[in-house]
Amino acid sequence: MDTTHPNSKIDTRQQIELAEGVEVSLRVAGAFPRVFAFVADLFIRVALSVGLLLLMNIIFGLLGSWEIGGGVSLLISFVVTWLYMIIFEAGKRGATPGKRMLGLRVVQPSGAPITVGQAVTRNLLRFADGMPFIMLGGVSLPFGTYGVGLIFMLFTLRFQRLGDLAANTLVVYDKPFSIQGMALEHQKGAAETFVPQVVLGREDEAAIVSFAERAPFWSDERRAELANYLTDVTGASGSKGATKLKAIGQWLQSER
Repeated sequence: MDTTHPNSKIDTRQQIELAEGVEVSLRVAGAFPRVFAFVADLFIRVALSVGLLLLMNIIFGLLGSWEIGGGVSLLISFVVTWLYMIIFEAGKRGATPGKRMLGLRVVQPSGAPITVGQAVTRNLLRFADGMPFIMLGGVSLPFGTYGVGLIFMLFTLRFQRLGDLAANTLVVYDKPFSIQGMALEHQKGAAETFVPQVVLGREDEAAIVSFAERAPFWSDERRAELANYLTDVTGASGSKGATKLKAIGQWLQSER
């Protein structure tokens, strides 16, 4: 289940609750930083292509093998154009040099690194995202305007272009904040303790302590939902019950 942060109109952070009940927070990147990252990668690819092509021309020119040099040049163009993105995005950091400059990375909705198959899918569909194309001068080189990709990003909740939707990937800010930091911040607000007014069994105590430990990783709705099962212990329901239940958990932990 996906839940959007209350400040989502300003902050692009999105909280995604996994099947295990653990909540992952990701700050989704909008269109502008992604455009700048793409432009940075474009300059890198052009510089890399020109440098390698010049080197190949020099080498094969000296050897007198112009036909082989032409074939190698086409191979270099293919690798730099298509495999550049795939190799970097499927790598350990999940980001091209341009994305790293902007502090971005490509992930799955769970926050996990993407697979090679996902990297291939999202980059093969760049052709569709790049439409409509325009022609550059007399050389007739098609240049993608990325109009389709921008439209999809602007009208999807997670700023996903067509390639992202097909590959089930997201472009997010790399480590904007940590889950541990969220947990510590949440625990500071729940530092007060509360002595339960009823006798608790061992199973009840273990469940309440577990709730207090795991509560920082859940959404407010999930905490309130679970706390409602122990209204006879807290004497409250909803968010008030969750707060009191965490305070009881703090007390139980301090007594151990």
